[in-house]
Amino acid sequence: MSDENKKGRIKIVKDGPYIVTGGIDLSEKIITPKGRGYIYTEGEHFEHKETYSLCRCGKTKTTPYCDGTHTEVGFVGTETASREPYHNRVGILEGPDLDLLDDDRCAYARFCHRKDGNVWELTQWSDDPSLKSEAIIAAYQCPTGRLVAREKDGYEIDPPYPESIEILQDPQERVSCGIFVKGGIPIESSDGFVYERRNRVVLCRCGESIIKPFCDASHITCKYKDKK
Repeated sequence: MSDENKKGRIKIVKDGPYIVTGGIDLSEKIITPKGRGYIYTEGEHFEHKETYSLCRCGKTKTTPYCDGTHTEVGFVGTETASREPYHNRVGILEGPDLDLLDDDRCAYARFCHRKDGNVWELTQWSDDPSLKSEAIIAAYQCPTGRLVAREKDGYEIDPPYPESIEILQDPQERVSCGIFVKGGIPIESSDGFVYERRNRVVLCRCGESIIKPFCDASHITCKYKDKK
């Protein structure tokens, strides 16, 4: 992604937090049911400094910020996610008028479900213009970047977000979710590797993902709640 107007960065500390620099806006979004689908509603807006640390172990008492608890609990935050570029990892579902790229990284945010079907069904029905539009929305609203809708001429539909970080909550599932990183913010590994820059990714903050630093929906199975 272009570096134009980009200023923020996320640095992962070995067995520690995410260090965010560049004064990136930090807010909370609530995954909210609406009809047969979901929308984001506004939550808290967090005051922060130019540089701040976000909890990665899931044990902080000052959510979403790190309070040093990772050292007390012996958090092991080894990064295990594939470092292959997105296009090397995706499968492609070919529909009549739209294709869907899918790398299987699911945070269980459920925006892939729309009133007329899920994104995979809608892609297969994309010869209907209204269902094609629904498929595009379903893919774009997936926070992990797992899903990207692609026109038959090869154009990928993923309008760039402005840089921001959103702490996700899921009251329907009675859990707190990952960290939605928007706008191609660089994410640097604890060993200095810079992950592929994506318009949409979700970072783990429950401490349980098996594809760290990224979310794999483990917050659902471990029933993670950031506000005890």
